[in-house]
Amino acid sequence: MTQHAAVSGVIYWFRHDLRLHDNPALMQAILWAERHHTWLLPVYVHDTALRLDSPWGFVRTSDHRLAWTQMAVQDVAEQIAELGSQLLQITGDPSEVLSELTQRSAATLLVCEEIAAPYEQAHIQALQASGATVHTVWQSTLMAPEQLPFELHQVPDVFSSFRRAVERQTFAPVPPLNAVTRLPALPEQMGFHFALGREWGLNNAVILNDPRSAFPWSQPAFHGGERAALAHLAQYCSRGLPHSYKTTRNGLCGADYSTKWSPWLATGALSARQAWSAIASFEAQHGANDSTYWIGFELLWRDHFRWLHRKHGDRMYWQRGLSEAPYQRPRHNAGGFERWRSAQTGHTFIDAGMRELNATGYTSNRMRQNLASYLIHDLHCDWRAGAAWFESQLIDFDVYNNQGNWLYLSGRGTDPRGFRRFNPDKQANDYDPDGAFRELWR
Repeated sequence: MTQHAAVSGVIYWFRHDLRLHDNPALMQAILWAERHHTWLLPVYVHDTALRLDSPWGFVRTSDHRLAWTQMAVQDVAEQIAELGSQLLQITGDPSEVLSELTQRSAATLLVCEEIAAPYEQAHIQALQASGATVHTVWQSTLMAPEQLPFELHQVPDVFSSFRRAVERQTFAPVPPLNAVTRLPALPEQMGFHFALGREWGLNNAVILNDPRSAFPWSQPAFHGGERAALAHLAQYCSRGLPHSYKTTRNGLCGADYSTKWSPWLATGALSARQAWSAIASFEAQHGANDSTYWIGFELLWRDHFRWLHRKHGDRMYWQRGLSEAPYQRPRHNAGGFERWRSAQTGHTFIDAGMRELNATGYTSNRMRQNLASYLIHDLHCDWRAGAAWFESQLIDFDVYNNQGNWLYLSGRGTDPRGFRRFNPDKQANDYDPDGAFRELWR
């Protein structure tokens, strides 16, 4: 741990880690402040750039996704208040407002989690260029970098090779940290006069009221905050659902066919290590089977996309991707893309999936694969446009998973089999044989 002399104040910037449990970066910030007998100011920045249009001509972040994130912010703010502190919410460009805040408050140090994606990295670089001292902590994976059985630049590009190498070392994540139960005092002067994020004025009542959703986040049990996330994790295990996960995970309707952890994992209201620990405890009490293994398998896949970002950086965002296969730049089918995103392709299975996504900000993993495949391989559109639409719409948007999965399905990732077209007619017959999903979302 780096030592910082003459610390006069610490700012903790919540990013995609909106929780008090298992938050090593927050714990480091607390320990620094306590060691130097100084204050700690928790901050969340509502990034105004997320409300601008993407290069593809639509808003970068939908009201659904903003509302889901705001629920997580609200929950962590309430918990911080219960500990006698306050979460300062700021609206603006993160690097600009945090630079200004650092200067106004005379904070010596800004601590936050590390995110290995270009947009998020640019904010850190801009803060450092402004003169701020920033300490980032890598904490979104099951494994710490030093636990990997290889150097970061040697992480296998193919998931199966990565998984086998990890499993050969009898991998076990470090147990999750306990929740924070104390926070240092706030700075004496809190009058920094920044606009609060709630001034965005999202109409949550309208956004949250579609009863057909497979992720019914209008219900209190599916609230976007950390406390609901931990309660959901506990009830999922207490009902024995981990034992049936592999047989139900390709479902399309209802709340119980999959873990439904992804929206909380995306905002950091739930940590991956906490989820892994819960399954390990379940296995110790009730026994392991193929389904409990498969949950861990998918958490490892989540890790792999993160390590690929650490290894390849901006290449994850190139149109030709990571593949070494010959590449001829295709012409983007703009008309096909508009039909796809407005659920007007004429294919009832695909259109039903798009209606669910657009109405709720959520759709199943099976349907996501079908939607992506259809856009790329049937409509011959630029995969990056589809990735941007998912980024805009999904309440569980995760930059690592989204980019990795779209590369994978486009054949521009690291999958040795390359071409990944899903036959939508066969998929509809296999996973919606009675047409219930299509009827629900017609």
